[in-house]
Amino acid sequence: MDLIIRDDSRCGTDTVGPLTLSWAANSDVGRVRESNEDAASARPGKYFVADGMGGHESGEVASETALRALDGVACGGDRTETQTALIDLLSTAQRRIDEIDPDARRRAGTTATGLILVTHEERPHWLVLNIGDSRTYRFADGVLEQVTVDHSQVQEFIDAGFITAEEARTDPRRNVITRALGAGMIEPEADFYSFPAVPGEVLLICTDGLTGELPDAEIEGILTDMPAPKDAVATLIAGAHAFGAHDNVTVVVVAVSDTEADELAEADDVTVDVTNDIAEADEVADDAGGGDDDAGGGADTDGDQTGTADSDSTESGGPEGNSAPSEPATEPAAAEDAPV
Repeated sequence: MDLIIRDDSRCGTDTVGPLTLSWAANSDVGRVRESNEDAASARPGKYFVADGMGGHESGEVASETALRALDGVACGGDRTETQTALIDLLSTAQRRIDEIDPDARRRAGTTATGLILVTHEERPHWLVLNIGDSRTYRFADGVLEQVTVDHSQVQEFIDAGFITAEEARTDPRRNVITRALGAGMIEPEADFYSFPAVPGEVLLICTDGLTGELPDAEIEGILTDMPAPKDAVATLIAGAHAFGAHDNVTVVVVAVSDTEADELAEADDVTVDVTNDIAEADEVADDAGGGDDDAGGGADTDGDQTGTADSDSTESGGPEGNSAPSEPATEPAAAEDAPV
């Protein structure tokens, strides 16, 4: 299957080391745009989105170029080495995007954000990358936290205290971004963040087609009510459509669980099934041995029943930290580790 997810929805489950990663992704054209310049990618342990710009064909090619370049990084490696590899891949993507119709009035460009599992201090961590105004969030213990910080003009106004975050949602300058891959930028300058990968957390990666329509409180409520990634993605896309879906909308949701706990839960399911099968066999044997003597001792077939185990009865068993690309990753406020 092709790497690029566009005008399509996919879901899957990846096992990476001690973690099980259940994910779903959808890249939707929305209700206003004629074409979809967004795209997403999902490989085991690495999940990204990109929001292309520059017009129909240029934007599509730019976002796809960025995702194909980022797919070159290996999952599970050392955190510092992986960050260095990502910086090199961003430079490669920049060169390729600059070659897309260089004489066009609007230069091709794209945002890019997402995360990859890495190893730090012998533990699995997420390494988050961001350039532009697409976002990566972390949802844990019922709280949604924005990990990344937008590279946009309105974010600079928020930081300076000129406008509030709520005012920025409708500000006419909200689509002006200050960093991108391509788009006439000289060199890509990404921010990196890192925090431990913890069972029970949910990661959300999205373009501004989602956050431009739904406030964070609404997104948090959906993730609370829809723990399954496939349901969460479908509901988030539907929510953006309900508010007009004025832009392309791309969403990736990744739910983290413990592989060993999942395997034990599956074993418990099998045990329940076998136990019920034995009980049913005993019931049939009792019926066969206790029939009506007047009828010749035959089994009462009208009383036979079959049943299945109820699987629902089985239970199974961490803001802003901008850094230049050459500097080590920083931790979000909710992370267990101190900044590195």
